[in-house]
Amino acid sequence: MQTSIDKGTLSPAGASAGSSAANHATANSANGSTQRTVYSVLGAISFSHLLNDMIQSLILAIYPMFKSEFALTFGQIGLITLTYQITASLLQPIVGLYTDKHPKPYSLPVGMGFTLSGLLLMSVAGNFGTLLIAAALVGCGSSVFHPESSRVARMASGGKHGLAQSLFQVGGSAGSSLGPLLAALIVIPHGQKSIAWFSAAALVAMFVLANIGRWYKRYPATKKGRAQGAHATLPRNKVVLAMSVLVLLVFSKYFYLASITSYFTFYLISKFGVSVQTAQIHLFVFLAAVAAGTIIGGPVGDKVGHKAVIWVSILGVAPFTLLMPYANLFWTGVLSVIIGLVLASAFSAILIYAQELIPGKVGMVAGLFFGFAFGMGGVGAAVLGHLADATSIDYVYKVCAFLPLLGVLTVLLPKTHGARAKT
Repeated sequence: MQTSIDKGTLSPAGASAGSSAANHATANSANGSTQRTVYSVLGAISFSHLLNDMIQSLILAIYPMFKSEFALTFGQIGLITLTYQITASLLQPIVGLYTDKHPKPYSLPVGMGFTLSGLLLMSVAGNFGTLLIAAALVGCGSSVFHPESSRVARMASGGKHGLAQSLFQVGGSAGSSLGPLLAALIVIPHGQKSIAWFSAAALVAMFVLANIGRWYKRYPATKKGRAQGAHATLPRNKVVLAMSVLVLLVFSKYFYLASITSYFTFYLISKFGVSVQTAQIHLFVFLAAVAAGTIIGGPVGDKVGHKAVIWVSILGVAPFTLLMPYANLFWTGVLSVIIGLVLASAFSAILIYAQELIPGKVGMVAGLFFGFAFGMGGVGAAVLGHLADATSIDYVYKVCAFLPLLGVLTVLLPKTHGARAKT
């Protein structure tokens, strides 16, 4: 996978041209300003993201089977998600902060090994406690995969940071959409043990990630560690305010998404009397819309500004979420597709905007936001599960419909001064 990024970013001649030239090259490398966009690496990391998130969404999609086989409450279903998400969310920023200073190119296949272990354990779990341990192992794998993969995407971006993040994240969204479909076609008909069949996907991902690790190891910034000379362009108080707003926006997005990914099948079964497989197909369609929407946010943000994308993707989805609890089955499907398309464009824009706020800390910022997103998904699943037990699934969707209104806080975000930012 040898490319011009390996040879041209910091050439032998450039390395001997003096310390200022070396520092400049190193800073450019760490900020993703490579000679060209390395699509082979972006394709490989996106494919790995597809396999990783396919496994995760497969687990979410078979919750009805676990609920039936282990006689679980909605609260216990939420605890499974909470265990996975909290394990991932707490470790991700720590992993990112550490690897900003001490790059670990081969941590990616090691992290996928944790996911593989969790998957195999889940296929033979005999009680609720074992399910929680399996979920925790999958969470550990994600805590390594997401910040390090996001770093690789930025390295290979050629300066097109939004495009690179969207290509990376669309793999995850596509994988998430496949999970429910595969659950409906394979796991539900063949039972819990068939979960182990998907260990092949984890093994393929480990092979691909090992190859990415070899490219990552040759990247100049890997040898230098953190970039020198990367400085914040905004006053500290504005950075703190902006980061606080971004955290609230991520909360609104992922708390709402938790209502869909964990409970949409139950909602459709309860309200419209559809079968489990029909409900899973509806979930697949929603997640496919998320995959399609994910690719939009990054490149559009590169052209018109990431703040504009954040405005539209969070606040713009509110009318549709407010309508969905009162729609019939047909319009519920239509609205869910619109919601998925619009809401999905937010995360790439939020992540790139945050990395512009705190330059030089790519892994830490990626880990913080991926981790917080997962954490909010887990907390949301647990809270909404208990709310559903106490009230009804219908009531959960009526409450969550108001969350995107928090998008109005985007007005508080300052302008950034990244090379491609037009916010």
